[in-house]
Amino acid sequence: MTDVFQLQYALDTFYFLMCGALVMWMAAGFAMLEAGLVRSKNTTEILTKNIALYAVACTMYMICGYGIMYGGGSFDYFLSGITGDGATGVEEPATYAPSADFYFQVVFVATAMSIVSGSVAERMKLWAFLAFAVVMTGFIYPMEGSWTWGGASVFGMYTLGDLGFSDFAGSGIVHMAGASAALAGVLLLGARKGKYGPNGQVNAIPGANLPMATLGTFILWLGWFGFNGGSVLATASVESANAVAVVFMNTNAAAAGGLIGALLLARLLFGKADLTMALNGALAGLVAITAEPSTPTALQATLFGAAGGVLVVFSILALDKLKLDDPVGAISVHGVVGLLGLMLVPVTNDASSFSGQLIGAATIFVWVFGVSAIVWGILKATMGIRVSEEEEFSGVDIAECGMEAYPEFVSSRG
Repeated sequence: MTDVFQLQYALDTFYFLMCGALVMWMAAGFAMLEAGLVRSKNTTEILTKNIALYAVACTMYMICGYGIMYGGGSFDYFLSGITGDGATGVEEPATYAPSADFYFQVVFVATAMSIVSGSVAERMKLWAFLAFAVVMTGFIYPMEGSWTWGGASVFGMYTLGDLGFSDFAGSGIVHMAGASAALAGVLLLGARKGKYGPNGQVNAIPGANLPMATLGTFILWLGWFGFNGGSVLATASVESANAVAVVFMNTNAAAAGGLIGALLLARLLFGKADLTMALNGALAGLVAITAEPSTPTALQATLFGAAGGVLVVFSILALDKLKLDDPVGAISVHGVVGLLGLMLVPVTNDASSFSGQLIGAATIFVWVFGVSAIVWGILKATMGIRVSEEEEFSGVDIAECGMEAYPEFVSSRG
C-alpha cells in the first residue's frame, strides 16, 4: 500500500464525509423553508416532522434500505456495524471508506423524505406521516434506487443503465421520487380548508415567516454543493478535482438562473416581485441541474436553471387550478422540474438518450407513486391521515405536539 494511495484514500474519504455533512445540513434548510411557508399555528408540528423524519430515515436505511439498494437485500450494515472490515476499506481500487458511502447515501434518502413533509403540511397527522416515512425510507426509495444507482434490473426485465438512463445526483432518483410520494399523499389527503372556493377561485394562504423561508433556501443552496459535488465521489486527483470544480460552478449558476427566471416571470404575470416564487425558482434551478451538473458549460447551466425557474411558476399555478394543494410548492419544484432535469441530460451528455431518460423517469414515478398511494390508502383506512376540521382550524401544533412555536404569553402564579 503506497503512501500516495493512503493520502488519496484519506482525502477522498474526508471529502465524501464533508459533502455528506453539507447534505445533512439541507435537513435544516427544508425545516426552515417549510416552517416559513406555513402558518404560525402549524410551525411546531412541521419542525417536529422534519427532525423526526431525518432520524427515521437514518435508522430505516441502516436496518434494510442500504442493503436493498446496494447489497441485494443484505443486512450486513445492521447486523455487523457500519465500520467497514478493513480489508475492503483500505485496499485498491477502493478510494474511500465504505462507511463514508453509507453516510452519504443515508442523507440522500432523508432528503427525498423531506420533500414529502412540505406538501402535506397543515392538515396531516404527525404519526401517520412518520409511519409512511418508515416505508418510504426503508423500502420504496431503496427499491427504485437499486434499479438506478444500484444497477439492478427492474423486476428482472431491464436495466435502466443499458437503456441510456443517467441521473448524476438525483433529479429523478431523489427529487422526483420524493415528489411522487408527496403527490400520492396530497391526492388522498385533500386540500386545506379554505384554500379553494366553491367557484374555483384560489385563495392565497400566506406563510408566517418569509425571513425564515429565505434562510432555508440559502441553506439548501449551500447544501446542494455537497449534494452534487459529493456525487463526483472523489477529489484527490487533478481529474476529479477539476470535475468537482465544474459541478460546483454549474450548481451555483443554475440556482442563480432559476431564481432570475422565476422572478422575472412573476413580475410579468403578477406585476410584483414575488419572493416565494423567487425562492422556489432558485430551488427549481438546483433540481434541474442535479441530473447532470458535470457536462454543461456555465452558460448552459444558467439556461437550464432558468428553464426550471420558469417552469416551476407555471407548474405551481397549474396545480392550484387542479386543486392540488401543496403549501410549499414541493411537487412542482422537485417533481415537475425533476423530470425536466432528467430530460435535459442528453443535451450535454452523449452517454444518455431521451428514450432512456423517459423510461427511467416513468419507472421511478410509477413505482414510487403507485406503492405510496397503497401505503397512504392503508394508513387512511386504519389510523387516518388527516386531523379533524377543528384541529386544523386551531392549528396542528396544539393538536399534535401540545405546544405552540410562537406563544404570545405564558402566565404563571407563584
